[in-house]
Amino acid sequence: MPVRIRLQRHGKKGKPFYWVVAADSRAKRDGKFLEKLGIYNPNTNPATIELDVDSSVKWLQNGAQPSDTAKGILSHKGALLKHHLLGGVRKGALTLEQVDEKFNAWLEEKAAAMDAKVSGLEKASADAKAKALEAEKAVSAKRLAEAAAAAAATAEQATDAASEETTETE
Repeated sequence: MPVRIRLQRHGKKGKPFYWVVAADSRAKRDGKFLEKLGIYNPNTNPATIELDVDSSVKWLQNGAQPSDTAKGILSHKGALLKHHLLGGVRKGALTLEQVDEKFNAWLEEKAAAMDAKVSGLEKASADAKAKALEAEKAVSAKRLAEAAAAAAATAEQATDAASEETTETE
């Protein structure tokens, strides 16, 4: 049975949410699958990916072929790297301890890069919010000044009209 690792669409119209699944390549896109390997949510920034790396590596070792998008997701989470390193163990070039060490070092590096990206996005969002607040304060101050000037002009006209009325009655 030709197995593919691919995405299965869920979610509502305009808000896709995907399951990463191992499925028979002849099955429908959203049909029967063999195992759910994880989730992919492209609606968040950065996209949320939760993947069972060990199950994904097991399917890759059994000959499953990932689709193009699934291959990108597997690469992003390190499943393809771990599959590659375990190939080195089979050939005798590495030991399992070396594989675990290299994979964990890669995971830490990847996590640091992701944290930097998230903090950069949060900082940009906070800066944009502060800038919008300053612009709103400036507009509000301008409106208050215009309203005060209009009220002063109205009060001045009322006092002028009252003084004219008093001079006419005398």
